[in-house]
Amino acid sequence: MEPEKALEAVKSGATLLLLDVPQYTLIGIDTQAFYVGPAFQGIKMIPPGVHFVFYSSSTRDGKEFSPIIGFFMDAGRSQVVVRRWNPQEECLLKVSEEEEERYSRAVRNLEFDKHLGPYDRSHYADWKRLSNYVTKSTIERLEPIGGEITVTCESGMLKNTRKNAMERALDEHLRNSKFSTPGEKSQRRGCYYTPIPHIVKRKGIESGQLTSLNLDKTELLETLLVKDYGGSEDSLLGELQFAFIAFLMGQSLEAFIQWKSLVSLLFGCTEAPFRTRSQLFTKFIKVIYYQLTYGLQKDSRIVEAGASAVLDDSWFSSDSFLHHLCKDFFSLVQDASVVDGDLLSWTRKLQELLENRLGWEFQQKSGVDGIYFEEDDEYAPVVEMLDEPSES
Repeated sequence: MEPEKALEAVKSGATLLLLDVPQYTLIGIDTQAFYVGPAFQGIKMIPPGVHFVFYSSSTRDGKEFSPIIGFFMDAGRSQVVVRRWNPQEECLLKVSEEEEERYSRAVRNLEFDKHLGPYDRSHYADWKRLSNYVTKSTIERLEPIGGEITVTCESGMLKNTRKNAMERALDEHLRNSKFSTPGEKSQRRGCYYTPIPHIVKRKGIESGQLTSLNLDKTELLETLLVKDYGGSEDSLLGELQFAFIAFLMGQSLEAFIQWKSLVSLLFGCTEAPFRTRSQLFTKFIKVIYYQLTYGLQKDSRIVEAGASAVLDDSWFSSDSFLHHLCKDFFSLVQDASVVDGDLLSWTRKLQELLENRLGWEFQQKSGVDGIYFEEDDEYAPVVEMLDEPSES
C-alpha cells in the first residue's frame, strides 16, 4: 500500500489496542489469526463495522493453548478500542473510561503505530460474506453479559440440552477439561439465542394436522419471524451468522447447537421456499454456501492452536444431520413445479460445493429415498400413528 493510502487507512480505520498481552498468545480478528510477538500492542487499519475478536492464552513455550475467548464489536470510523491483559484470569479486560480516552489520544497521535499490526484487507471480502447480516443490534440482542463467548462455561449451561452422540462426546470432553468452569460458579452467561422448538406441539388439533406441522416447518418459521424477529428476515439470518462465527472462530458448542437449530428449521420448510419466502431462502442458501466454503478451508495457523478443534471432518460425514437435510431440500427444489431462478441457481451451487469438497451424493434412488433420520435425531419430524379401525 502506498504511504499516503496507508496513513489514511490508519486514521480512518478503527484500532484495537491490546496492552500487556504475553508473547505466543493467539490473537485473531475475523478470518485472520496470528501469534503475539514481543513488540505487539494491537491491530490497526480495521475497517469500520462488525468484527469478531478472539484469543487464546498459551504456555510460556507457546505449545499448549487454553480454550478460545471471543467477543463481537461494532467498530466506528477512527474508533479506538482498548483492552488490557489480566495475567491472573488470562483474559483481556476493559480499562476505565479515563484510561481509554488517554490511550485513544495517544493512538490517534500515532504514538503506538509501530507496535500495531495492520488488518489484512485482502481477507476482508471473506469476512463480509460471513457477517453481512450481523449488525450492532444483532450483537446487543444476542451477546452474553460482559460480551465474552467461551466454551469453558458451557458445560453446565448445556446440561439439559438434547444433543446427538457427537455433541455428547464433546460435552463430556468439556466437563473433563482442566479449563472447565462449573456453570454455577462462573459469572459469565451464555448468549441470548432465540429458542427454536424442535417439535411443534399444539393442543386441540387432530393428529394429522400435528404431523403436517412437524413435517413442514413453514408455519413455525412464520411464527418465529413475527414473534422473535419483528418480521425481519435479515435479523434471523444475522443470528444464523452470529452463531456460525461464534462456533467456528469462538469454539462455542452452544453456538453450534443454535446454528444447527436454525439450519434445521429453514431446511425443514417445504412450502415457504416456493410460495411466501423465496427471497429469504435464496439469501439463506447463499449464507450457508459461504459459511461452508470458508469452514471447509482449514487454516493451519488456527488448527495448530486448537481454535478449530470442534470443526472436525466428522461434522461433515455422509450420515450427518446436514447431509440428510440437504438431500431432502435439494430433492424438493428439483421436483418443484415452480421455483425462483436465483434460489435454484444457488441451490445447485451449494450442491456442487458439497459434492466436490466432501464427496457427498444426492441422487435419489426411489420416490421415498432420501428421508433419513438418526435414531436420536431431535429434528426428525413427529409422525402420529393412528389406530387402525376395528372390524365390526
